[in-house]
Amino acid sequence: MSIEENKAIVGRWFTEFWGKDFNPAVIDELAAPDIRFEYSLHAPCRGREEVRAFAAKFRAAFPDLNFWGTADLVAEGDYVVGQWEGGGTHTGEAFDDMPVGSLPPATRKTMRLTGITILKVENGFITEEIGLDDGVTVLRQLGLITAA
Repeated sequence: MSIEENKAIVGRWFTEFWGKDFNPAVIDELAAPDIRFEYSLHAPCRGREEVRAFAAKFRAAFPDLNFWGTADLVAEGDYVVGQWEGGGTHTGEAFDDMPVGSLPPATRKTMRLTGITILKVENGFITEEIGLDDGVTVLRQLGLITAA
């Protein structure tokens, strides 16, 4: 696939998977069956079902979750890089997919973060999504760690 086609796939993924209007069908449409999905704030996922479970759990805890791009996508070969920001308010279920601590239901704490994600697109499917997020900021905002 061309670089522009790969960028279009990633653009749609960012909008439909990470955007405010989550479309769970996009997981089967764009993620490879054995997708590698890793972010510094969360346990790594492997495969569509784990990614689906992660998204459901994250959105159940943060119902207003929304992320958006902050710069043009950059692509080379099979790789597409996106810069983003976003967050949400914890008004939903308990959440424990963090490197330290967990949240009881509905703490009403808001997280806002930025990050960069590198995605690999092969034959029209996202085979890897590896992200680096501003985890320390989020853990402080959610009260899971304190400033030194």
